[in-house]
Amino acid sequence: MWSLGVALLGVVAGLPAETALTCDPARLDPRSYQLATRAQALIVTEERHDRSDSFEPGTYADDRQDLNLAATRAAERALDIDPRNRVAQGILARQLLVLGEPEAALHAWHAVLDTGGSVAWTGTLYDVDARTYFFLVFDPEGLRVYSFEQMAGSVKRGFYGIPEFPGPDNERFWAAAGGCIDAALRPQAAIPWSAVREIKAGNWVLWFKLTSPVRISSDRTGKTKELREIKVALHGRTGELEAYKPVGEEHVALRGRGPAGFQDLVRRTLVKLVDPGRRIELPPVSPGVGW
Repeated sequence: MWSLGVALLGVVAGLPAETALTCDPARLDPRSYQLATRAQALIVTEERHDRSDSFEPGTYADDRQDLNLAATRAAERALDIDPRNRVAQGILARQLLVLGEPEAALHAWHAVLDTGGSVAWTGTLYDVDARTYFFLVFDPEGLRVYSFEQMAGSVKRGFYGIPEFPGPDNERFWAAAGGCIDAALRPQAAIPWSAVREIKAGNWVLWFKLTSPVRISSDRTGKTKELREIKVALHGRTGELEAYKPVGEEHVALRGRGPAGFQDLVRRTLVKLVDPGRRIELPPVSPGVGW
């Protein structure tokens, strides 16, 4: 696969010192802003396979890779047109980690966080509600958690009550997905990095272990959970199928393996940026079955 890291390092590192990133669409080239909002919506919501292909091994992993490459390239082009586009820069910071480009990702994160911005990520909080989504927002001060409805407004829910991503007309949502959060929105939880004592990485999730509990509610059920750790699957990477022969069987079976390396990359990038004193503990990754 063509490596995006080399190409995108030029986009990030080449920003003029006097160029100020902005979330304000009135100050941005409209083509750039639309690539970071409306085009992202079309990329994320595109149907990529027929139902008849749903049970083919690797279908969802291929679809996810196609989505991630398209989203990254659209954000790159948005910055080519207007380097001031904070939405596009926030998308790049997230997507480069998803694509496993750590050096370029770190530059992109610095470009956002060092100028007072934030990086947003949709995710599933299994200890709150596995059938809805949340927004996790990372900035130099800490971690904020918002409900999906806070960003999207009215949410259409599909199979099993899972929320559907809104279309391109909801520019407010897609700007938020690039880290440009409406200042009027109050997070369900605002956790300073000083209150995060450990970040553990598993196959499918990260655990942010806290010094004091927080309360987070599901926008689907309205139920609230008190948490001393936030167990989150950040969206973007799927696992892979592994063939094996069950003990005592003649046939070959398949089992899923989570992207543990991705979880580890996310947490190590975060602590480089927000924990220079290395206070936050990072237990060794020892992926097995399960989380």
